[in-house]
Amino acid sequence: MVLAAGAGRRLDLGTPKALVTDERGRTWLQRSVAALRGGGVAEVYAVVGSEAAALEAAMPAGCRTVLALDWQEGMGASLRAGLEAVRLHSPDADAVVVMLVDTPGVGDEVVRRVVARKAPNALARAGYGGVPGHPVLIGREHWPGVLDVSAGDRGAREYLRSADVDLVECGDIGSGVDIDTPEAFEIWRRGAFG
Repeated sequence: MVLAAGAGRRLDLGTPKALVTDERGRTWLQRSVAALRGGGVAEVYAVVGSEAAALEAAMPAGCRTVLALDWQEGMGASLRAGLEAVRLHSPDADAVVVMLVDTPGVGDEVVRRVVARKAPNALARAGYGGVPGHPVLIGREHWPGVLDVSAGDRGAREYLRSADVDLVECGDIGSGVDIDTPEAFEIWRRGAFG
């Protein structure tokens, strides 16, 4: 699941971060979906909110779009909408892999390492030099607990802090840097984050 509902106000590019393009002309949304698919995720959901029509127009074929009506509340609202959609449309899924659209340094190799931990009771997340990052794999047994704490701009962070999470080191194959500031964006543009 790609969380791509935000307006990108902190970065202030005049467009949602999901529509930012890389050097090959791919949007960050397309790049994120490709990383999930290349990493072994069978069904990809993209949670949209701000400029939903533009994001839907740029959506890769076969990707299920989820509209977070309350996206302005923050990441928690997006995560709730996405998890509810997965529970409804993929009730037999063992786990969901949550990826932020503004982590362009996460490629399919990173996703593949995290997906290898897939199980209904699993909690795993990519680590970069020992620092927890994204993507995060949440086994089906943990979905109710994550939904209980996801509110406002708080996603699964509180739940993950209180649980035994398998940290999957990925610093050798990717960067989990979240591009949230103009400074980070300029560093990414120069090729430092993937």
